[in-house]
Amino acid sequence: MMKKSALTLGLVLLIAGCNRPPETGGTADMNTESQWEQLFDGESLANWRGFRSDSIPAKWVIDDGAIHFDPEAEGEGGDIVTREAYDNFELTFEWRIGECGNSGVIYRADISEQYEAPWETGPEYQILDNTCHPDAENGLNRTAAANYDMNAPTEDVTRPAGEWNEARILVDSSHVEHWLNGTKVVEYELWSEEWEANVANSKWVDYPDYGRATSGHIALQDHGDPVWYRNIRIRRL
Repeated sequence: MMKKSALTLGLVLLIAGCNRPPETGGTADMNTESQWEQLFDGESLANWRGFRSDSIPAKWVIDDGAIHFDPEAEGEGGDIVTREAYDNFELTFEWRIGECGNSGVIYRADISEQYEAPWETGPEYQILDNTCHPDAENGLNRTAAANYDMNAPTEDVTRPAGEWNEARILVDSSHVEHWLNGTKVVEYELWSEEWEANVANSKWVDYPDYGRATSGHIALQDHGDPVWYRNIRIRRL
């Protein structure tokens, strides 16, 4: 009886172990397809609107399955934001920048929209052609995948202008990560002593609501240069 009971217990533990989700580390656990929401499916901008507007600015167009900011298009420009606000999330997307171009993906942008632009309140994942845009000469914390003017990427793994890059932003309470082409290049803690020191030494020193929101819109920045975004999806944490 003792041997049979031990065998039965062993089988139960084995089955339980097989049913346990894989340990992938932190917030990546239970990463199933059903948890992801498409923010852009290649065909519709229904999940987006203009900043301070209910419509899409004319310079943002759908181009071969991508959201394209076309500075040559007729009509108005301006940033676009998600219709919904997000607090803790994992965001993945692909981006392609024009030669010497600049753009950005801003997150937790203030939902009141009382400021002139999303970048005045939300941290920014920098999108840049590092080879020739002037921002790349103003410090590594303004290069591609940086937390703009705050945290420099640990290495440059960008692909040349005109080629697609794979990006990931993880925001879990105060913890933030920027990934580029499979490499984690930025990691920081909102509201930590280091973060506050960075704010004090950045352009954000005169923006009292910068980075303070715990929930907000995701924005794609019109910086006047051609940029493309595609395969944009989000997973709430």
